[in-house]
Amino acid sequence: MVKIAPSILAADSAKFGTEVALLEKAGADLIHFDVMDGHFVPNITFGPKILEDMKKYTNLMFDVHLMVNTPQRFVPWFAKAGADIITFHLEAVENCREIIALIHSFGCKAGISIKPDTDAAAIKPFCDTIDLILVMSVEPGFGGQKFIDTTPEKIRQIKQFTENRPVLIEVDGGINTETAKHCLKAGADILVAGTAVFAGGNYRENILALKGEKI
Repeated sequence: MVKIAPSILAADSAKFGTEVALLEKAGADLIHFDVMDGHFVPNITFGPKILEDMKKYTNLMFDVHLMVNTPQRFVPWFAKAGADIITFHLEAVENCREIIALIHSFGCKAGISIKPDTDAAAIKPFCDTIDLILVMSVEPGFGGQKFIDTTPEKIRQIKQFTENRPVLIEVDGGINTETAKHCLKAGADILVAGTAVFAGGNYRENILALKGEKI
């Protein structure tokens, strides 16, 4: 069964606590945090204090996506604040295994993300130690971008070399009811969605629609 991870970046930042509580009630499976440092990507978003405060409002797992240049600095902060999954970018580090080990040392699941232009095969050497692969279906940094059509093929490639390993495939960017179908057919396990979840305030209906279900 596919899991939906609403991106809190698309929520009303003045009501984060209320929003995560509503998302849990609506059937969300995880809460996704896009952490941006203004360097790896031009935008700046959340610090660990926001995550720590929001933890009081939900029992859902917190899925932290580090779009940062020095993830080794950020990992301890977000792990201690309550992250359950911490994902860093392959393109941002020289020693992936070092960061994976650091994340695991805090008891968190470790993920690696790749940008749209990064070959899927680049992540293959690390599949023996990671828990999640996050495929970016837009350029990281800003919401509201158009889904890149070659993403499902990249998901299929990753699915082939993770077939015998317990590695989840997550997709982030441009997810709606139509693109969700293509990602799920290709083998995605988790869909990150912002606008598609929050549009119109019908969280439960929107989440079910992304899963291909109806109320």
